[in-house]
Amino acid sequence: MAWRHLPWHLFLRRGASSSTGAGAVDFVPTSRPIDPSDLERLQAFVSQARRLFVITGAGLSTESGIPDYRSEGVGLYARTDRRPMQHIEFVRSAKSRQRYWARNYMGWPQFSSHRPNSAHLALRDWEAQGKVHWLVTQNVDALHSKAGHQHLTELHGCTHRVVCLGCGALTRREDLQRRFTEMNPGWAAEAGGVAPDGDVFLEDEQVLHFRVPPCQNCGGILKPEVTFFGDTVDRSTVQFVHDRLAESDALLVAGSSLQVYSSYRFLLAASEKQIPVAILNIGPTRADHLAQFRVSARCGAVLPTIQPR
Repeated sequence: MAWRHLPWHLFLRRGASSSTGAGAVDFVPTSRPIDPSDLERLQAFVSQARRLFVITGAGLSTESGIPDYRSEGVGLYARTDRRPMQHIEFVRSAKSRQRYWARNYMGWPQFSSHRPNSAHLALRDWEAQGKVHWLVTQNVDALHSKAGHQHLTELHGCTHRVVCLGCGALTRREDLQRRFTEMNPGWAAEAGGVAPDGDVFLEDEQVLHFRVPPCQNCGGILKPEVTFFGDTVDRSTVQFVHDRLAESDALLVAGSSLQVYSSYRFLLAASEKQIPVAILNIGPTRADHLAQFRVSARCGAVLPTIQPR
């Protein structure tokens, strides 16, 4: 848990600004016009909360130009037959690590340049005004931190950090990018498209000669400090989030279908504690039956209109 709450300036270059980026709407699923009564209901929900707990997902970052996996018609699963890296595959296979890091190396300049959108900034402002007690994000893109959010847990880690599987040393992703460049002079590949976690699509033959550096401390395997599919979130992190939820009096989900258990468990806990739940997400979610109501709309169109009074 410790590195998921470390001071952010150790890993991220400051200077972020709000931007949805060119082509951002390509990754946002269509939605109906917002019903004014839904806005009124959400405003009342937020106004009544004194210690609001927020869970955010990929639907918050699609408006910044980052694709997601599950959105209908525009998510990775709908657009391609590509599937994300599995934890066991990364750990066991040097060839899989080579392919992953080559794709990530190519995609990093674009992925790391994405900026917070109006939804990230609205939640940041809610926190500054004392409305948000804690925010948990499933996203690994660092956009909440770039926006300046402080009371934050990155449940699945962050691509801006790299961890050694041998000694546990934690380093900045941008430092690893420089090492990649130094070890692969003249290496280049033509990318076929961007994926949700910062990599691009490359064919296997394009990565055959790509070199991956080891940990500078112990020579161990380097991995992005993220929870790959098939892995589990650290128990201490889960308990930390449960403790913050227990201190809260309302839960708002923004931009997540809650399909993965790592976040859905907190909705179950909120139900057990009789903490009221509201959901803002385009399309149905796994926890609709646990919520007082759901607003089906873009987070960037709704959250800035809600006053944290």
